[in-house]
Amino acid sequence: MQKEERQNFMKNNLRIIISGGGTGGHIFPAVSIANAIKEQRPDTEILFVGAEERMEMQRVPAAGYKIIGLPVAGFDRKNIFKNFSVMIKLIRSQLKAKKIIKNFKPHAAVGVGGYASGPTLKMAGMMGIPTLIQEQNSYAGVTNKLLAKKAKIICVAYEGMEKFFDKDKIIMTGNPVRQGLLNNNVTREEAIKSFGLDLNKKTILVLGGSLGARTLNNCMMKKIELIKGTDVQFIWQTGKYYINEAKYCHNKAGQPAMIHTTDFISDMNSAYKAADLVISRAGAGSISEFCILGKPVILVPSPNVAEDHQTKNAMALVNKNAAICIKDNEAESNLIETAIKLVNEKDRLCKLSENIKKLAFYDSANIIAQEVCKLADNFKNENGY
Repeated sequence: MQKEERQNFMKNNLRIIISGGGTGGHIFPAVSIANAIKEQRPDTEILFVGAEERMEMQRVPAAGYKIIGLPVAGFDRKNIFKNFSVMIKLIRSQLKAKKIIKNFKPHAAVGVGGYASGPTLKMAGMMGIPTLIQEQNSYAGVTNKLLAKKAKIICVAYEGMEKFFDKDKIIMTGNPVRQGLLNNNVTREEAIKSFGLDLNKKTILVLGGSLGARTLNNCMMKKIELIKGTDVQFIWQTGKYYINEAKYCHNKAGQPAMIHTTDFISDMNSAYKAADLVISRAGAGSISEFCILGKPVILVPSPNVAEDHQTKNAMALVNKNAAICIKDNEAESNLIETAIKLVNEKDRLCKLSENIKKLAFYDSANIIAQEVCKLADNFKNENGY
């Protein structure tokens, strides 16, 4: 594109920055929002800002969007002396974010959570760019509470968030989920067969997230012999950090046919269709998917997250009889036994499914996209570029 054509294009279209990532729970909603914006306003130019060496640097380009990485890193809560280098990276990230904003000239900036959203949204706010925060959890993190002071709009997924944010800025939107989950034409038979499992057995899906969950993997490895003696089968997603250990354990147990072991599930439509019950951490993005699909779930909140927000996410469902919660430090002793018992209780599964589905938001990405475009249009009209 010639320089003059580029200038005319930039003058006529909207330009949006979307920042955040670190885990699939942040990346999938971010991409869903971007896709919704492009559907509503095809001429919009979208730039992602992520954290260097995090998974968004691969996943976002794979979704068709440009991304720039910041050298930002998370704070070490266990060893405060390691945070000197983190502070240096934060300062460098803020300076780089300022340069990105100056060059790209966005009409609005969106923060979806994750390391990069802090410096990007902070600098956008300081430079007068309208910002929108998408708070996924039922308990707001420190970064979002700070960013909220300058944010124009705060999109939330849980009731009662006015205790963290200005109620006049809050819009209840729910969390965007992966596109295609509701347009799932895969049959249960096709799904079960794709994992090499038995059509006549109840199926439990164990989700450790894209990176993995130590506790969930330990539960599976320690209970393989128990599982072999039951009439229940498992799809076990270990995460990339635990696949070798899990495969070794699986092989040592004689490669039982009722356990399908994999590090990553690319076809989540089939995994969800096959599952009668899900075992998962309590990340907000995952919970939103369970709600939309009406999946009975046992949640094991991670204890290694800020403000213990996963426990609060889980309890928001438990209090409405929409999920089962087992504490992380109790999981190895009773998680698998509880799951095997529950998956055979048809009435209880039906009730959990009915209740969790009542909490679903079906059009989150489009609603958030509309708000982003409004912010951008207003800014563009007021500033003439």
